[in-house]
Amino acid sequence: SYGSLVNLALWLERAGKAFPDNPAVALGEKVFQRYGKLSDRAGRLAGGLQRLGLKPGDRVAICSRNRPEYVEAMYGPWWGAFSTVPIDAKLHGTEISYILENSGAKACFVGPELESLISQHAPKSLDHLVVFGGPAYEKIFAGNSISIRHTKPDDLAWLFYTSGTTGRPKGAMLPHRSLYAMALAYHSDIDPASSSDAIIHAAPMSHGSGIYMVPHVLAAACNIIPETGGFDPPEIFRLANAWTGSSLFAAPTMVNRMTNCTANPPQPGFRAIIYGGGPMYVEDARAALDRFGPCLVQIYGQGESPMTITVCNRHTIADKTHPRWLERLASVGIANSAVDVRVADTDNAKLPTGSTGEVLVRGDAVMKGYWKNSDATTETLEGGWLHTGDIGSFDEEGFLTLKDRAKDVIISGGSNIYPREVEEVLLKHPGVREASVIGRPDPEWGEILVAYIVAQATELELDALCLQHIARFKRPKVYVYVEELPKNNYGKIVKTRLREMDST
Repeated sequence: SYGSLVNLALWLERAGKAFPDNPAVALGEKVFQRYGKLSDRAGRLAGGLQRLGLKPGDRVAICSRNRPEYVEAMYGPWWGAFSTVPIDAKLHGTEISYILENSGAKACFVGPELESLISQHAPKSLDHLVVFGGPAYEKIFAGNSISIRHTKPDDLAWLFYTSGTTGRPKGAMLPHRSLYAMALAYHSDIDPASSSDAIIHAAPMSHGSGIYMVPHVLAAACNIIPETGGFDPPEIFRLANAWTGSSLFAAPTMVNRMTNCTANPPQPGFRAIIYGGGPMYVEDARAALDRFGPCLVQIYGQGESPMTITVCNRHTIADKTHPRWLERLASVGIANSAVDVRVADTDNAKLPTGSTGEVLVRGDAVMKGYWKNSDATTETLEGGWLHTGDIGSFDEEGFLTLKDRAKDVIISGGSNIYPREVEEVLLKHPGVREASVIGRPDPEWGEILVAYIVAQATELELDALCLQHIARFKRPKVYVYVEELPKNNYGKIVKTRLREMDST
């Protein structure tokens, strides 16, 4: 237990008192809020939610592209002992509706660009839909600030919905304890930051980049939102020049785009480029290292253990003189200090060095379970360990190399896509008899979706069907029509055979 020092908003209150004039949030090159103002608004936001009738423990959703209000929208609910439900702004309306309904969110902060979409799909259980920057949003801040409410270490802070293997996402319950441990490990393992540093939020703040708000608020560092609200390499370079000591979290595909960008890289450069969310090919890592210098840090994590399974730090990645440098570059590093990691057999028994098995994780950073899904919680946290579904092996120096993903997840552009979710949509078409979706290695996206189908349906029809039911980025990029899919003796489609077919 961390005693009373557990509510994540305490770090914002501390920064507001000790560094009131420090830039806390910036929009492009301009300061949007300083820490004194941000702390005050978080307290007022908490009070406003209380006046709307929310009780401690209630969920507050956020569905928006990256924008400067995102930071206060995260910390205000924490201040009042509410929890947040950040939702991927790229999701389909029906997917957003499911998350809002399943989480039981009482209020949702929404970007203006998504107001119409979410209004159409808002469940009856949602009491308040509040548009960032609108009159209803500013009215919430009209009252007085309230004192930070005490929370226990296991009180829910962040409800993160992961893609579901059964077509429905699961809500990973991350308590204050998880993000507290993650933030301390960030400073010790990944990227020590100070009050003069900054982070550029070029990746979605509903995911890893937003999670990294926490260690930066702890350090009273600045959170920079690109004016485009997203990822544009020349803009990122300009911001890194304007805000020295800048880091960013990026999917490998984003790192590759920065590496290949013709614009001049920032000088003196990035404090850190932290990459994860998918495999980074060794040649791509070498090219990025040559372009940006010794600032690369690799992390491996999951929504269930956010950003906190292993880390390969900048010194390891940059140490070309090490005899096993290329092997280390191909690994995902050593165990994060916030967790215990092992490779185990099917009985959860620890395997010896060099053996291949499932990667298991336990520690304060790990989620406490899935929201309203006790069966999935029991299965995933069997024996007190998080079962990642990833297959890997440790070498004698403690470096973990991933071999495969037992759960068949496809990681495209840093986003997790589960084949079954896409397959279920394709099978809605009356002309599709069978469908199986796999990932094909791709130099730009990491992987692209390839759908093998037994069907009498056109690609245009299938694309339109996907757009009706799932997010655009989950559509197959390629359709391969076959007479039959490879199956085992039990009639189950064998994806390993499909991958072999696809690679020839």
